Amino acid sequence: MTIRFGVIGTNWITDRFLESGLENEDFLLTAVYSRTEEKGRSFAAKYAGATVYTDLQQMAQSDEIDAVYIASPNSLHAEQAICLMTHGKHVLCEKPAASNSAEMKRMIETARRHDVLFMEAMKSTLVPNFRVIRDNLYKLGRIRRYFAGYCQYSSRYDAFLQGKVMNAFKPEFSNGALMDLGIYCLYPMVTLFGKPDTVKATGVLLSSGVDGEGSVIMRYDDMDAVVLYSKITESYLPAEIQGENGTMVIDKINHPYEVKIRYRDGIVEEITVPQVFESMYYEAQEFINLLKSGERESAVNSHANSLATAEVMEEARKQIGLKYAADQW
Repeated sequence: MTIRFGVIGTNWITDRFLESGLENEDFLLTAVYSRTEEKGRSFAAKYAGATVYTDLQQMAQSDEIDAVYIASPNSLHAEQAICLMTHGKHVLCEKPAASNSAEMKRMIETARRHDVLFMEAMKSTLVPNFRVIRDNLYKLGRIRRYFAGYCQYSSRYDAFLQGKVMNAFKPEFSNGALMDLGIYCLYPMVTLFGKPDTVKATGVLLSSGVDGEGSVIMRYDDMDAVVLYSKITESYLPAEIQGENGTMVIDKINHPYEVKIRYRDGIVEEITVPQVFESMYYEAQEFINLLKSGERESAVNSHANSLATAEVMEEARKQIGLKYAADQW
């Protein structure tokens, strides 16, 4: 069963996705959407046989496309995904899939109404070592704390300091540190433990109107969670899941390559498994497998997990005063 893919977005992340997707024998690229014909043709030239579209409606109505990977600016995700799903196209949408929870709800409702697969492209929850994390949580005993950080200094921040505001720091695109990096900490947390009971957030807003960095402390019934994220500083701390029997140490929450458990008695258990493919291969594989089996939702990157993560991020943004054009509050 060959899945004919279209892509929206002609940036490096789309190239990375296609490189990984094309490793799967059931993946076929048939269409590229770009706002300009020239950019679309330049991108498509790297992949033989892809039709270039500059009209989204025309692409959505094409009978040569089964599914679409969306990697446009965050603020465009909902409108594009809803258009495509309304015309019966399955959608794999880059994270964050929506600017806010209202958009996410509309996307989910559209997917269900038109009986299509909709999945947020959160790659880190689908790589082999995330399953290792999930399957070994019981060894920690009663879990008391989840700690994760993703702080990566953005090269675009140098330009920002020189007075040039690039897309990564523009609020009209629903960008910023929380949406671009914080989600890598929050989505795995929600996938493992569900939506927290309370959210307390702080952050630093830049002059352009987006956040440069922030922290979120969340409370569950018998545990808490601490998340740090930044595009203006760097961190080298691993993630931890702390239990009463031991602590799971994860090298990078945004891409877990190494996972070990340090028990209270001093024993260290290495539980890492090999990762054969690049990380984006696994999200493409998950999406294709779901389509081949006739399913309309991932059990891991589920609609519920995507909505809960969007709600947590929205609450955090409200508390730090970060509002996008797409927000209705």
